[in-house]
Amino acid sequence: MASQPVQHAIPTHPPTFHLRGPGLELSLGPRTLLMGILNVTPDSFSDGGLFLKADEAIRRAEVLAEEGADLIDIGGESSRPGADSVPVEEEIRRVVPVIESLAKRLRIPISIDTMKAEVARRALAAGARIVNDISALRFDPEMGPLVAREGVPVVLMHMQGTPKTMQAHPMYTDVILEIRDFFETRVQWAERSGISRDRIVLDPGIGFGKTTEHNLEILSRLAEFGTIGRPLLIGPSRKSFIGQALGLPVAERLEGTAAAVAVGVLNGASIIRVHDVRAMVRVVRMVEAMKRDRHA
Repeated sequence: MASQPVQHAIPTHPPTFHLRGPGLELSLGPRTLLMGILNVTPDSFSDGGLFLKADEAIRRAEVLAEEGADLIDIGGESSRPGADSVPVEEEIRRVVPVIESLAKRLRIPISIDTMKAEVARRALAAGARIVNDISALRFDPEMGPLVAREGVPVVLMHMQGTPKTMQAHPMYTDVILEIRDFFETRVQWAERSGISRDRIVLDPGIGFGKTTEHNLEILSRLAEFGTIGRPLLIGPSRKSFIGQALGLPVAERLEGTAAAVAVGVLNGASIIRVHDVRAMVRVVRMVEAMKRDRHA
């Protein structure tokens, strides 16, 4: 039986989190940050192949920054359902030249989206400042020590299974309770590995080993993860649960994404990971304006 939702009032003064690392200081709190997605891959579910060439990827990142992105998240391996793993050297070949160029061009931080320690190491050396690991440091035993040694912020995401298997009949007794337990376990593990708690961001993994119903419940009950005391990142952009709820293909999920983003901001998300930055900046700023007015 699923647990009863806990009622969380929107606080008058939302908590402020400070993420710090070498060459990085981010304030998360009343102002939600937008993380622009840059997939340097041939097979990502939404934009695979569009930015595989380095010059195309660099220009896309510059556009995301111009549209208002606060961070750019760069990945060289698709994590769509059923995706196969990419060899380490291929992933490095895709992302490192792009990061090297963007680190010189952009003033906003770059995040490396990878599960592999060697890719993360090379990306950090090239100028990335954050590690976004969808395995929550579970799949590569060297990833935790690397993050601890480099002193960079890390995003720990919940995923049931692997990208190859995660959508093969995902099941939970209580999806919120199980994700919360997972977060607490991984945060404790990270701290034991030498990663400072104030460098950890949590991502419930919308679309990663969840049904449409699970994803909708996560968004509606997102505030319940706030009890862990770490900032929350969500990535609902263009995902299949929106398509299933609305009966729409990937190219027509902008409004559904906007609705998911609005609910996420209302329920406490500190970072929103999206493809359509310009539109989602407007959505986020409008929700924040309404939240301020409510507590004026």
